Amino acid sequence: MKIDVKSMILVALFAALTAVGALMVIPLPFSPVPITLQVLFVLLSGALLGSRLGALSQIIYVLLGCLGLPVFAGGTSGFGVLIGPTGGYIFGFILAAYVIGKMTEDKPKLHYLRIFLVLIIGVLFIYLIGALQLMVVAKLSFSKALLVGVLPFIGVDLVKAALASFLIQRVKPLCS
Repeated sequence: MKIDVKSMILVALFAALTAVGALMVIPLPFSPVPITLQVLFVLLSGALLGSRLGALSQIIYVLLGCLGLPVFAGGTSGFGVLIGPTGGYIFGFILAAYVIGKMTEDKPKLHYLRIFLVLIIGVLFIYLIGALQLMVVAKLSFSKALLVGVLPFIGVDLVKAALASFLIQRVKPLCS
């Protein structure tokens, strides 16, 4: 995959924005998974950069965390985070950005509702991978993993998807 300078800058920007979003943390006393703004930037990266570059931005984000930079939720880092209870959500970022990108690339003008639905599909991928790893690592049933690792986030992620849809609808036509 050959990448031009503009694309490199955008990929780096979205990796950095995802890291900044990880620093804005609202811990939940009943869940090992906190509320952050990471998902907002994952959604934007997929829709604005496309499948390959959106996923690449999230791969770079994950690699930076593995190298020890404090880019995961609450300023954590390291491979241990990826194999811990929240690691599945982080891996889900890569898949979500890719899927969102695939469903929106080559479509410069999308209706708000279609963008919103595509973003919800991306969020569902994050939830699925995250809940599966949470279930295994925390030794929870799948329903308990959904209860503590998905249910508390649905409302806030709907708001993030709505905000991202608004931004994408206005910015994406300028990117074509």
